[in-house]
Amino acid sequence: MTRSLFFIIITICCLCTPAFAAKAPWGGATVTPTEYKPQKVVYDVHVGTVMEVESVLDRASYLSTITGADPFDQSIVLVLHGKELNFFAIENYEKYRELVNRAQSLVASEAITMKMCKIAASSQGYAPADIHGFIEMVPMGDAEIIRLQYEEDHAYMQ
Repeated sequence: MTRSLFFIIITICCLCTPAFAAKAPWGGATVTPTEYKPQKVVYDVHVGTVMEVESVLDRASYLSTITGADPFDQSIVLVLHGKELNFFAIENYEKYRELVNRAQSLVASEAITMKMCKIAASSQGYAPADIHGFIEMVPMGDAEIIRLQYEEDHAYMQ
């Protein structure tokens, strides 16, 4: 075999081999088809940015969708007790309109329930009347998370 023919064969082999083969010797992941039943879940929300709140809303909304979105069979509760409280203050509605409208829509559709820690709200200068009405104020966020876990069998999510 001549040297140039050898290089041609090597070149063809390299071009026909998927580029990721060297980087992914085990190939790509597969998705296991899984059917999920309605769930009872409490999300412990203590975040600081709009993007992080949007991420929690995305996850909760998707969980509701893949488990049947039935408010009679499932319960998805978000307990807010961090800097994100600021986004749901009535005085900040114009600034966070898109986020607040989306959250309200999810609550109105009964896909999720949103609760807010009164202690955390007070520490940030907010009274219950300062927060949008679709959010339920609870005395203490941590206590509510514990109550939902141990009295109402909710799984904990962060």
